[in-house]
Amino acid sequence: MDFIDVIRTLGEKVNRMKDTIQTEEATKTAFVMPFIAALGYDVFNPFEVIPEFIADLGIKKGEKVDYCIQKDNQPIIIIECKHWKEELNVHNSQLHRYFHVCSTRFGILTNGITYRFYTDLEEPNKMDNKPFWEFNITEMAEATVSELKKYQKNAFDVDNILSAATELKYTREIKKIISAEFINPSELFVKHFAKQIYSGPITAKVMEHFAPMVKKSLSQYVSDLISDRLKTALSNEVDAARMEHEAEQQAQVSTVTDTNDPKTEFTELEQESFHILKSILRTKVDSHRIYYRDTTRYLNIILDDSIRKTICRLYLNNTKKYIGLIDEAGKENKIELNTLDNIYDYTEHLLNTLQRYDKTFEPATA
Repeated sequence: MDFIDVIRTLGEKVNRMKDTIQTEEATKTAFVMPFIAALGYDVFNPFEVIPEFIADLGIKKGEKVDYCIQKDNQPIIIIECKHWKEELNVHNSQLHRYFHVCSTRFGILTNGITYRFYTDLEEPNKMDNKPFWEFNITEMAEATVSELKKYQKNAFDVDNILSAATELKYTREIKKIISAEFINPSELFVKHFAKQIYSGPITAKVMEHFAPMVKKSLSQYVSDLISDRLKTALSNEVDAARMEHEAEQQAQVSTVTDTNDPKTEFTELEQESFHILKSILRTKVDSHRIYYRDTTRYLNIILDDSIRKTICRLYLNNTKKYIGLIDEAGKENKIELNTLDNIYDYTEHLLNTLQRYDKTFEPATA
């Protein structure tokens, strides 16, 4: 299962189970530990993830942070957890204390739903008061998941994350300012526009006149922007439908041509491989939805008789046999088959490809 699928599956689980989680410990076990595991860390290996990590401060003993993730025996991330119903703002100072005594550059404050990421961009070794990044795991966009990948065990790099953290921090603050200006334009913001379109002195009366017009203009601009996006999306959808129709027609011509070509034959190997694939795919969809299209070069396995839903291709007409697997970007990756039974080795990939075309079932897991 791809990382984005793992995270989104966890988000769905959190959303589904949260009302049954009654304690902070249950929040850790059900939500936070699976999140750490999703990043590739072994939550049961004390050399990687230390629960109840000691973070004593001066004469105050017994201070412990919920989790400390280590790399090469050095702390890299500390995580403080709260019950999923708790508001995180009131616990910011607690993580601040732990951060001060731990030799790490990153701290996470979470209730298992919201994750807030902190570092020391303003003063070295002193945690910033505001997080540089925040997300809700039940509402994960692709861009958010892509950013989260930087924290995976096999990708973790302090300099790379700090570089991104700086941009995330200021982008986040700028977006907040823009949002506030859209809701209630400040005097400075109104004056910025008034000065450019009004030739006279910018008096209090002029500002009073311009304030509602600036707010209305902002609202109309956003509406126009959304409308344009919708028009573009609809236009692209029409183009895609036209292209699919043309491709289907071309495929039908190609299929007829290939079928009439004496070089094309639905061989015994192709028949056997088609039955193997059908047996794999029928565990998730009705077998009558699985089709093949035979060409002189390969056997195309498709869903719902649509070439836009290609599940894989089989190259069986030469000495070496291959299966062509389709990735998320639609690119084909050819892998050599020693025997047709090797097709079963790619069951997970085939079912995940099928799931991209049919969202009615859960993706395959290893």
